[in-house]
Amino acid sequence: MRQTFSVTFKTLVIALGLSLVNPSFAAEPAAAPAGPAKADIARGEALYNVGDAKRGLAACMGCHGANGVSGGGSYPKLAGQHAAYTVKQLKDYKAGKDRPNAVMAAFAGMMTEQDMIDVAAYLEKQKPGLGTAKNKASIELGQKIYRGGIASKQVPACAACHAPNGAGIPSQYPRLSGQWAEYTEAQLVAYRQGVRKNSVQMTGIASRMSDAEIKAVSDYIAGLR
Repeated sequence: MRQTFSVTFKTLVIALGLSLVNPSFAAEPAAAPAGPAKADIARGEALYNVGDAKRGLAACMGCHGANGVSGGGSYPKLAGQHAAYTVKQLKDYKAGKDRPNAVMAAFAGMMTEQDMIDVAAYLEKQKPGLGTAKNKASIELGQKIYRGGIASKQVPACAACHAPNGAGIPSQYPRLSGQWAEYTEAQLVAYRQGVRKNSVQMTGIASRMSDAEIKAVSDYIAGLR
């Protein structure tokens, strides 16, 4: 009995030893994680200005204007926007759940992640479009909200995250300066109504703001530079 056990044990040891030194017995090594995709700005420029006819992908310029500066508040200015933010929004449009928009869902749905990265990198390099605050009656209120928030409603200062000049913080908070007031207002209302749900923080802030406050700060943001 002892001899049988001894032979069996030796056989097990030999088998285990082979698995450690013989590649055919060893586990396959894990693949190295893929690094972030590298942006191709030239390709992004082509996609933005011309699109891709083979895939039916229309040019972004048709709505968002030359170099990312749109002609009116129906479409946001994208020039100078942080690339990481633009990519996130395109992914959210493509997912369709937290930022529903039929038109953008169709466009983003045809884009690969590399397309998004390339277009976003191109837009980030463009000169931001300038704007002006138009409502003199509410400029003081808008400035107060942007710089100091609304303490009584627990609304923080917009400048705390988006910077005093509206340039935002790369990869964290978007550029707002010069954006069409109509577009900013529409987004704040969408957050407040729960239509746009891709920022818990902004949903909470907008839910505590009145129509007049949203309109005033949106107009003020348009004039930031």
